[in-house]
Amino acid sequence: MRTILSPMGRRALMSWAGKGLLAVSALALHLQSPAQSPAQSPAQAPAKSAADAGLPVYTVKVVKAYPHDRGAFTEGLFFKDGFLWESTGLKGRSGIRKVKLETGEVVMDTSLPAEVFGEGITDWGDRVVGLTWTDQIGYVLDMGSLKLWRKFSYAGEGWGLTQNGKELIMSDGTPQLRFIDPVSFKETRRVRVTAGGKPVEKINELEWVEGEVLANIWQTDRIARIDPATGKVTGWIDLTGLMTERNPEAQGEDVPNGIAYDAKTKRLFVTGKLWPKLFEVQLVKAAGPRR
Repeated sequence: MRTILSPMGRRALMSWAGKGLLAVSALALHLQSPAQSPAQSPAQAPAKSAADAGLPVYTVKVVKAYPHDRGAFTEGLFFKDGFLWESTGLKGRSGIRKVKLETGEVVMDTSLPAEVFGEGITDWGDRVVGLTWTDQIGYVLDMGSLKLWRKFSYAGEGWGLTQNGKELIMSDGTPQLRFIDPVSFKETRRVRVTAGGKPVEKINELEWVEGEVLANIWQTDRIARIDPATGKVTGWIDLTGLMTERNPEAQGEDVPNGIAYDAKTKRLFVTGKLWPKLFEVQLVKAAGPRR
């Protein structure tokens, strides 16, 4: 989600007035032989304390690397019918795009109003549903044309978005996951996310994978595996060292963000903001929780 590039103020989307504008997937965890991973940075302290509480840690094995637009400030990602759908952030650069997996070619895209900061997206039927960071307005686009279909509102910030086939699931940067009715867009309930009994902050991009929620934790190299019924983190996926071709001009913004799952073939994909690659990965269970 967030960026330190510029502060965001809450603004109404006047250009969308009278118009309006909103799914994702599931994972079979192909566990490989135990592997060790490097020590984590101070920014990953919350995840580390949870791992110390006895939660399993997984690293990843790269199955295949695909090209990814290095200029894309990735906020949301999902896979559907052979294509990746991606949302990008930053004011004046936010948009939604349909992308060929193998080549990274953008086959269809649309820009969001210049005054908003685009956030997570998911699919619902033949629509793309998306969030904005601080404007408290979400949008629904027709998947075939990316034309604006309707809008909806919510309180607070919008970060990540996914769906479980019945409800939309939204993150807002706090330890809360919000469950939202996909027709009325009214919030129906919340679940507090904890790891080792402690709340997990900065929950960002989300993906529904075989009955659990995978969530990027902003400013870390970790993905949380969350039980949606209890909010408890059941394990961590460590992406440390996955992307070594970091952009020196990114000033720390090129963090992991973007999870997609192809439920038909059980493929898991991950990428990051401003990353030149998107990776198909398999999970590898580490020997034990890291100290």
